[in-house]
Amino acid sequence: MTGDAILDEFRDAGALLEGHFILSSGLRSPVFLQKMRIFEDPVRTERVCGALGKLIRETFGEVDIVVSPAIGGIIPGYETARALGCKAVFVEREDGEFQLRRSFEIPEGARVVMVEDIVTTGLSSRECIAAIRKHPGTLVGAACLVDRSNGKADVGVPLIALTKLDVPAYPADQLPPELAAIPAIKPGSRAITA
Repeated sequence: MTGDAILDEFRDAGALLEGHFILSSGLRSPVFLQKMRIFEDPVRTERVCGALGKLIRETFGEVDIVVSPAIGGIIPGYETARALGCKAVFVEREDGEFQLRRSFEIPEGARVVMVEDIVTTGLSSRECIAAIRKHPGTLVGAACLVDRSNGKADVGVPLIALTKLDVPAYPADQLPPELAAIPAIKPGSRAITA
Protein backbone atom coordinates (compact mmCIF):
# COMPACT_ATOMS: atom_id res chain seq x y z
CA MET A 1 0.00 0.00 0.00
CA THR A 2 1.57 3.29 -1.12
CA GLY A 3 1.49 6.54 0.82
CA ASP A 4 -1.17 7.86 -1.55
CA ALA A 5 -3.27 4.73 -1.01
CA ILE A 6 -3.22 5.10 2.78
CA LEU A 7 -4.25 8.75 2.45
CA ASP A 8 -7.04 7.65 0.11
CA GLU A 9 -8.21 5.26 2.83
CA PHE A 10 -8.38 8.21 5.26
CA ARG A 11 -10.18 10.38 2.69
CA ASP A 12 -12.66 7.64 1.76
CA ALA A 13 -13.44 7.04 5.44
CA GLY A 14 -14.00 10.76 6.08
CA ALA A 15 -11.01 10.67 8.42
CA LEU A 16 -8.88 13.39 6.77
CA LEU A 17 -10.30 16.62 8.18
CA GLU A 18 -9.44 20.21 7.31
CA GLY A 19 -10.10 23.25 9.49
CA HIS A 20 -8.52 24.57 12.71
CA PHE A 21 -7.73 21.82 15.19
CA ILE A 22 -6.23 21.76 18.66
CA LEU A 23 -3.89 18.76 18.88
CA SER A 24 -3.17 16.79 22.09
CA SER A 25 0.17 18.55 22.28
CA GLY A 26 -1.64 21.90 22.45
CA LEU A 27 -0.35 22.86 19.01
CA ARG A 28 -2.79 23.98 16.31
CA SER A 29 -3.07 22.47 12.83
CA PRO A 30 -5.15 22.90 9.67
CA VAL A 31 -5.31 19.08 9.26
CA PHE A 32 -6.55 16.38 11.61
CA LEU A 33 -6.59 12.62 11.04
CA GLN A 34 -9.62 11.13 12.79
CA LYS A 35 -8.25 7.58 12.83
CA MET A 36 -11.29 6.13 14.56
CA ARG A 37 -13.18 6.64 11.29
CA ILE A 38 -10.73 4.11 9.80
CA PHE A 39 -11.08 1.70 12.72
CA GLU A 40 -14.90 1.69 12.70
CA ASP A 41 -14.71 -0.34 9.48
CA PRO A 42 -13.24 -3.82 10.13
CA VAL A 43 -12.52 -4.45 6.43
CA ARG A 44 -10.67 -1.14 6.02
CA THR A 45 -8.82 -1.73 9.31
CA GLU A 46 -7.73 -5.18 8.17
CA ARG A 47 -6.50 -3.78 4.84
CA VAL A 48 -4.54 -0.88 6.36
CA CYS A 49 -3.06 -2.85 9.27
CA GLY A 50 -2.28 -5.77 6.97
CA ALA A 51 -0.17 -3.38 4.90
CA LEU A 52 1.55 -2.20 8.07
CA GLY A 53 2.23 -5.81 9.09
CA LYS A 54 3.79 -6.48 5.70
CA LEU A 55 6.03 -3.40 6.05
CA ILE A 56 7.05 -4.50 9.57
CA ARG A 57 7.99 -7.98 8.36
CA GLU A 58 9.97 -6.58 5.40
CA THR A 59 11.82 -4.11 7.65
CA PHE A 60 12.29 -5.90 10.97
CA GLY A 61 11.74 -9.58 10.13
CA GLU A 62 9.56 -11.87 12.21
CA VAL A 63 7.97 -10.42 15.35
CA ASP A 64 6.66 -12.26 18.42
CA ILE A 65 4.74 -9.46 20.15
CA VAL A 66 3.18 -6.16 19.12
CA VAL A 67 2.89 -3.64 21.96
CA SER A 68 0.69 -0.57 21.60
CA PRO A 69 -0.28 2.37 23.80
CA ALA A 70 -3.85 2.40 25.13
CA ILE A 71 -6.33 3.47 24.01
CA GLY A 72 -5.78 4.72 20.47
CA GLY A 73 -3.15 2.11 19.63
CA ILE A 74 -5.10 -0.96 20.76
CA ILE A 75 -7.06 -1.54 17.55
CA PRO A 76 -4.18 -1.01 15.09
CA GLY A 77 -1.85 -2.97 17.38
CA TYR A 78 -4.22 -5.92 17.57
CA GLU A 79 -5.02 -5.95 13.87
CA THR A 80 -1.35 -5.59 12.88
CA ALA A 81 -0.44 -8.46 15.23
CA ARG A 82 -3.16 -10.55 13.60
CA ALA A 83 -1.61 -9.83 10.19
CA LEU A 84 1.80 -10.82 11.56
CA GLY A 85 0.48 -13.95 13.30
CA CYS A 86 1.80 -12.88 16.70
CA LYS A 87 0.53 -11.73 20.10
CA ALA A 88 -0.85 -8.25 20.77
CA VAL A 89 -0.59 -6.56 24.16
CA PHE A 90 -0.91 -2.95 25.24
CA VAL A 91 0.40 -0.59 27.86
CA GLU A 92 -1.89 1.64 29.85
CA ARG A 93 -1.36 4.42 32.33
CA GLU A 94 -1.04 3.69 36.01
CA ASP A 95 -0.04 6.59 38.24
CA GLY A 96 0.57 8.64 35.08
CA GLU A 97 3.03 6.19 33.52
CA PHE A 98 2.59 3.53 30.83
CA GLN A 99 2.91 -0.01 32.14
CA LEU A 100 2.05 -3.53 31.07
CA ARG A 101 -0.89 -4.67 33.17
CA ARG A 102 -3.51 -7.46 32.97
CA SER A 103 -0.78 -10.11 33.39
CA PHE A 104 0.73 -9.20 30.01
CA GLU A 105 4.36 -10.26 29.68
CA ILE A 106 7.27 -9.75 27.32
CA PRO A 107 9.50 -12.78 27.85
CA GLU A 108 13.22 -12.90 27.29
CA GLY A 109 14.09 -13.47 23.65
CA ALA A 110 10.75 -12.17 22.33
CA ARG A 111 11.10 -9.89 19.31
CA VAL A 112 8.89 -6.87 19.95
CA VAL A 113 7.64 -4.02 17.78
CA MET A 114 5.72 -1.01 19.08
CA VAL A 115 2.72 -0.12 16.90
CA GLU A 116 1.03 3.28 17.00
CA ASP A 117 -1.74 4.75 14.92
CA ILE A 118 -0.43 8.25 14.20
CA VAL A 119 2.84 9.81 15.34
CA THR A 120 2.96 13.59 15.64
CA THR A 121 5.50 14.54 18.31
CA GLY A 122 6.34 10.94 19.28
CA LEU A 123 5.55 11.49 22.97
CA SER A 124 3.18 8.53 23.48
CA SER A 125 5.49 6.32 21.40
CA ARG A 126 8.49 7.24 23.57
CA GLU A 127 6.46 6.57 26.73
CA CYS A 128 5.31 3.20 25.36
CA ILE A 129 8.87 2.30 24.38
CA ALA A 130 10.11 3.20 27.88
CA ALA A 131 7.56 0.74 29.32
CA ILE A 132 8.62 -1.98 26.87
CA ARG A 133 12.28 -1.54 27.83
CA LYS A 134 11.47 -2.52 31.42
CA HIS A 135 11.00 -6.08 30.17
CA PRO A 136 13.55 -8.59 28.86
CA GLY A 137 12.34 -8.89 25.24
CA THR A 138 14.19 -7.34 22.28
CA LEU A 139 12.61 -4.17 20.93
CA VAL A 140 13.35 -4.22 17.20
CA GLY A 141 11.57 -1.01 16.19
CA ALA A 142 8.37 1.00 15.97
CA ALA A 143 5.71 1.35 13.29
CA CYS A 144 2.73 3.58 12.64
CA LEU A 145 0.09 4.11 10.00
CA VAL A 146 0.90 7.81 9.53
CA ASP A 147 3.95 9.80 10.60
CA ARG A 148 2.64 13.37 10.83
CA SER A 149 6.14 14.58 11.72
CA ASN A 150 7.44 13.62 8.26
CA GLY A 151 10.30 11.71 9.86
CA LYS A 152 11.22 14.39 12.42
CA ALA A 153 9.84 12.68 15.55
CA ASP A 154 12.51 10.78 17.46
CA VAL A 155 10.92 7.84 19.27
CA GLY A 156 14.25 6.31 20.33
CA VAL A 157 14.17 3.35 17.91
CA PRO A 158 13.81 3.06 14.12
CA LEU A 159 10.30 4.19 13.13
CA ILE A 160 8.57 3.08 9.94
CA ALA A 161 5.24 4.36 8.59
CA LEU A 162 2.87 3.57 5.76
CA THR A 163 3.05 7.26 4.89
CA LYS A 164 4.68 10.44 6.10
CA LEU A 165 3.02 13.83 6.06
CA ASP A 166 4.45 17.29 6.41
CA VAL A 167 1.52 18.95 8.15
CA PRO A 168 2.20 22.29 9.83
CA ALA A 169 1.51 22.69 13.54
CA TYR A 170 1.67 26.03 15.34
CA PRO A 171 1.71 27.32 18.90
CA ALA A 172 -1.63 29.01 19.68
CA ASP A 173 0.03 32.43 19.79
CA GLN A 174 1.77 32.03 16.41
CA LEU A 175 -1.10 31.14 14.07
CA PRO A 176 -1.05 32.23 10.44
CA PRO A 177 -3.95 34.65 9.72
CA GLU A 178 -5.94 32.13 7.65
CA LEU A 179 -5.93 29.64 10.55
CA ALA A 180 -6.61 32.31 13.19
CA ALA A 181 -9.76 33.28 11.25
CA ILE A 182 -11.31 29.81 11.79
CA PRO A 183 -12.76 28.74 15.17
CA ALA A 184 -10.60 26.04 16.78
CA ILE A 185 -11.98 22.63 17.75
CA LYS A 186 -10.38 19.75 19.65
CA PRO A 187 -11.53 16.52 17.98
CA GLY A 188 -9.13 14.09 19.68
CA SER A 189 -9.69 12.12 22.87
CA ARG A 190 -6.52 12.88 24.83
CA ALA A 191 -6.32 15.87 27.16
CA ILE A 192 -4.15 18.72 25.96
CA THR A 193 -0.68 18.43 27.48
CA ALA A 194 0.63 21.92 26.86
